[in-house]
Amino acid sequence: MRSDADGHSEKNYAALTSVIAALSLTGFKLVIGLLTNSLGILSEAAHSGFDLIAAIITLVAVRVSSKPADDQHLYGHGKVENLSALVETVLLLITCIWIIHEAISRLFFKVVHVEVTFWSFIVIVASIIIDFSRSRLLFRTARKYKSQALEADALHFQTDIWSSAVVLLGLVGVTISRYIPKLNIFEKLDAVAALGVAGIVIYISFELGKRTIHALLDTAPSGMQARIKKIVEKKPEVIDCHNIRIRASGPNLYIDVHVHMDGRHTLKRVHRLTDEIEESIHKIIPDADITIHPEPLDSTEPFNSTNNR
Repeated sequence: MRSDADGHSEKNYAALTSVIAALSLTGFKLVIGLLTNSLGILSEAAHSGFDLIAAIITLVAVRVSSKPADDQHLYGHGKVENLSALVETVLLLITCIWIIHEAISRLFFKVVHVEVTFWSFIVIVASIIIDFSRSRLLFRTARKYKSQALEADALHFQTDIWSSAVVLLGLVGVTISRYIPKLNIFEKLDAVAALGVAGIVIYISFELGKRTIHALLDTAPSGMQARIKKIVEKKPEVIDCHNIRIRASGPNLYIDVHVHMDGRHTLKRVHRLTDEIEESIHKIIPDADITIHPEPLDSTEPFNSTNNR
């Protein structure tokens, strides 16, 4: 069985290597973009720059979220991961604003000569390879430890893969227009590619932002409350299951359940029954932190769902 220390170490490793990768890609793209004057590559450099900031935020969030619960944070520090994911969403949207502004400007208001060189293609292809490798590691680690911060970082790198592919298409279009002057309209593909980058980033941002806000607002996973109620009420000793509360804090899930039982049960038997209920819930939701609140109901008293709530 892996220890918490091993898990924290693996998450930190994934986050740290992402920072290094983002730093390298940002510098490489910026240099080539400035030398070739390619908006597509410059937009990619800006995107990678925000990815670098996001990767640093993720690294800090992962380290803070690993701290144990204390007197001020009774549910631990897991929400830091959710908060960092929200900040990353904002960074993605800021990137989009700049890309869209520059792309529209180049399409309709100014002409900029784009110099496509061997290095232009090298930086984009290298970016796709590195982003693919980083996103796979981050997604794998995020799923393993249920880390929203790492998942958000993985989405950043995955977005880069698609946006780099769009920029690569733009560079190909510019190259074609150089050799076939009649197809000079292809020169605009560089700016169009930048708009494609923005479109992809906006879509990812909204998806990520929606999930992050749900986590921060303690939105219960769809259908989970019904599943818990169904499995708990299968117990013969349980008269009713109600007031089910679910909240996530980073990778941790906390569940509170109220149940009506026969008031004549002994304390020892009630304790055994609550243990059985916890085991039943753990079968469908492993690793959840579960609290069962038993409430007595006299077997001779007519049942009313509002009793003892």
